[in-house]
Amino acid sequence: MKISLPAMIGAAAMALALLAFLAIPAQARSAQAGAGAVAKSVRHAQARPKARHKARPKARHKARPAKRRAASGARPAKRYRADSARHATLAALRSSAVLIVDPAAHKVLYEKNADAVMPIASVTKLMTALVVIEAGQDMDEVLTVADADVDRLKYSSSRLRVGTGLARSGMLHIALMSSENRAASALGRHYPGGTPAFVLAMNAKARALGMHRTRFVEPTGLSSLNVSTPEDLARLVIAAQQQALIRAYSTDPDHTIAQGRQATVYRNSNRLIASPGWHIGTQKTGYISEAGRCMVLHAKVKGRAVVMIFLDAQGKFSRARDANQVRSWLARAQR
Repeated sequence: MKISLPAMIGAAAMALALLAFLAIPAQARSAQAGAGAVAKSVRHAQARPKARHKARPKARHKARPAKRRAASGARPAKRYRADSARHATLAALRSSAVLIVDPAAHKVLYEKNADAVMPIASVTKLMTALVVIEAGQDMDEVLTVADADVDRLKYSSSRLRVGTGLARSGMLHIALMSSENRAASALGRHYPGGTPAFVLAMNAKARALGMHRTRFVEPTGLSSLNVSTPEDLARLVIAAQQQALIRAYSTDPDHTIAQGRQATVYRNSNRLIASPGWHIGTQKTGYISEAGRCMVLHAKVKGRAVVMIFLDAQGKFSRARDANQVRSWLARAQR
């Protein structure tokens, strides 16, 4: 059977049309599958930024401190924490003015308002003792307490009665150890030239020690016009430490004197003397309302000599608490 050319062309066209018709669903299915894959990829891509958004801040938070430490040249973390603890400890000190010095190394270990001129109360008696000792007066000479030694400035009490006779060494002993004001007054009054000459000698000694912002007007510390700075007082404490009598008398826990037929027991005004953790060579406390609670020490912490000055501490036990905090800090620093 013969097939005409038009028929053959028609058949070919029908075949191509059929193939095109059959191909359309396959492409559609392929497109739908591709669209599903793209949608899945989009959903996955949308999900990933959320995960990165949560993770990145943590990574940056951990990295930033290290970058800052590296840039600033700070010490390793362990030392950094120790330094922070040190500052936190010393920031808690209650004294208005503080100075901590290593006298052997001539090094200031800590200071706060170290150049502030302030009343020093009975810390004055360290200078009183220094002038008496360096004057070379007879320590066995009996000095008599007079009406002139009674405190008419602050009207403070005293157990040392008018008329009591006591050796100069005994007066010095209770003046340093128990801050007996009448004893300090008697020491100044029995100086050649009397109290005015004694005060001149106190100020002359201050200038000789380089205490240029220090002034004394009387030997007890009852006057708020007796002023100094922590820096100047460190010089006084170092000088006082060189005197054996000052070391012995200022750190004696107690001392008994005779007044007629009665015995009067004096105890140390510094509660740290009774503490077994302290090794104190020289000390003096002081208090008047204008000066607050004051304390100076020449002590050893783990074998290291340290001078501590605390002025104007608020609260009865604040100066002792400050000293204990400083001692703990120094002990940790020497480990």
